Amino acid sequence: MAITYNDLYLDVRQRLRESGVESSTLEARELVCFGTGKSREELQRDSRLYASPEREAQVRRLVERRMAGEPVAYLIGEWEFYGLPLDISQDVLIPRTDTEVLAEQAIAYIQTLGECRVLDLCAGSGCVGLAIASQAPQARVVLGEIDDSALKICRQNIRRNSLSARVMPIQMDAREKPARSLGEFQCIVSNPPYIPTGDIAGLEASVRDYEPHMALDGGADGMDFYRSIVEQWKEALTPGGRIYFEVGIGQADAVLRLMRSQGFGDLQIIKDHHKIPRVVLGTLCQEI
Repeated sequence: MAITYNDLYLDVRQRLRESGVESSTLEARELVCFGTGKSREELQRDSRLYASPEREAQVRRLVERRMAGEPVAYLIGEWEFYGLPLDISQDVLIPRTDTEVLAEQAIAYIQTLGECRVLDLCAGSGCVGLAIASQAPQARVVLGEIDDSALKICRQNIRRNSLSARVMPIQMDAREKPARSLGEFQCIVSNPPYIPTGDIAGLEASVRDYEPHMALDGGADGMDFYRSIVEQWKEALTPGGRIYFEVGIGQADAVLRLMRSQGFGDLQIIKDHHKIPRVVLGTLCQEI
């Protein structure tokens, strides 16, 4: 029996809701839009029209894949972060709302600097660095990422958001010392891999089975990348510059102590919208 676009959306939302998907409203809209080839505006405009059997079937197939655990962002190949549309593939982590706290904190600081250079280290999709560039027009941003496939997504997202003039993707390994030719930055932001290796098997299936383990695995205690970045990448930071880290649950105090031991001061821990410590920031002490 024929079904209107609105009823199709309501059916999908109900199916997701009954399966325990918290963001059922958002995910239902995205699946129906992608499956029917309509923008959000077109879906609203055509809500009372009937969907063709082919379009309905395509949406139903997407829903079945979602029910099997595949994240919506990978199904539709894109996601939004800090108001920016981003290409997404299984080569990069899906941007989370919690990570917007990292971007928000860094942006507020960078907007006070005027002309400056910013490094987004372990950039993944480039979401944090691109958010910074979009909100701080005097900043020049480098997206540092080791994986070739992730760098391809970075390049796509730079072009998609018309930021090619001020954002550059460069292949680099956060676990190694930066090349001197890279120059200095007034700010480094990083959402590095921070899940302890032994915890990955117990992650939610949609994360464990679909998201890249390279972007999740932070070593035995989850701290490998924090140690490398704080110890080695401070050489790429101007005296008085700042590092902003996203951290996992229960890691904030350990990261703060690590930064203090490496000469960082003005240390702060910022909580996310769920009152969980999510961002640790510190300033590299001026040379005397």
